[in-house]
Amino acid sequence: MRYSGLGWLECPRCGRAHEADQVIGVCSCGSPLLARYELDEVRAGLSKGEVAGRAPDLWRYHELLPVRDVANVVSLGEGMTPLVGLPRYGRELGVDRLLMKDEGLIPTGTFKARGAAVGVSRAREVGVQKIAMPTNGNAGSAWATYAARAGMEALIAMPIAAPEICRREVSVVGAELHLIDGLIGDAGAFVREQLATRGGYQDVSTLKEPYRIEGKKTMGLEIAEQLGWKLPDVILYPTGGGVGIIGIWKALNELAELVWVDGPLPRLVAVQSTGCAPIVKAWEKGAPESEPWPDAQTVAFGITVPKALGDFLVLQAIAETGGCAVAVDDADILAAQRRCAELEGAFICPEGAANFAAIAQLREFGWIKQSDQVVALNTGTGLKYPETVPL
Repeated sequence: MRYSGLGWLECPRCGRAHEADQVIGVCSCGSPLLARYELDEVRAGLSKGEVAGRAPDLWRYHELLPVRDVANVVSLGEGMTPLVGLPRYGRELGVDRLLMKDEGLIPTGTFKARGAAVGVSRAREVGVQKIAMPTNGNAGSAWATYAARAGMEALIAMPIAAPEICRREVSVVGAELHLIDGLIGDAGAFVREQLATRGGYQDVSTLKEPYRIEGKKTMGLEIAEQLGWKLPDVILYPTGGGVGIIGIWKALNELAELVWVDGPLPRLVAVQSTGCAPIVKAWEKGAPESEPWPDAQTVAFGITVPKALGDFLVLQAIAETGGCAVAVDDADILAAQRRCAELEGAFICPEGAANFAAIAQLREFGWIKQSDQVVALNTGTGLKYPETVPL
């Protein structure tokens, strides 16, 4: 069995196949590309038991990741974050089997480290030496950190309103940081302007390279393994660019094709803020993609994405799993953040707290049942957002 079962890249919009071993961004039709694997080979050469005996990091699933040679792996020990039971908060919300996948314990303090680890590793493998990206904060600090680990240069642009700790993280690892007066779209425009006159950089913006999603999908692989290769009823994910929820959906489908799990896939829930809810609006209208959200703003800064490149994939993931999209108020997000800390001792990020506000709403509507096994993704530590908690 090869280290990686990577086969090719596929466009989910037009179906075109692309050679994987090249520096590549999006398809010629403008769609993100998805990595596809020789799953028959993986099924024949790997067992769940073999995976169980490996080191507790995301590289335990290396056959389902795109890095072909272990020598190219760039790692800080990321992955295998705990799946924590929340019995007290669950009782308050009316959900008997409430679990939290806590990404706050991963390097750089957020789930973004997963995408950065795999994305930087694969970029280095195909010869990239410089990366550039716009970010709401956490992705930029993660990619800058892993670029430093790999000996690569990084150009990062983020809104000036991004969390201060993210700016400092980018600075301390020696990346080139630009603060932009605007939103992530404005930061993206700045990066495009810079790359038009600079050579040698790969644009690793959200879903503009194929491998960030492969790192994020390991959350889905871990959830399945941590539950004994059984799947929960519901998974909630705070959704901005949507890479995480797309990645989890991709992972679960790959596991089903490997026959490592069976039964229906979990109902996937995309959670947004009422201050920026383009996916929710599109889902409510039955539209195949979203429209740009005007004047986007929310305390959950990481999901302030007015228009996601992969919005059509998020909506497809929701539809194919019988899921939904929910918007919650900032006041409810902050209340859920406080309540999770008070009841369970877990100081979570506002994006993660949005999931618990959504659970309360969906439980009230009867969409989530008391007996459902529900997994909520906390995408980062609350320590990166001290301004959300009054003294």
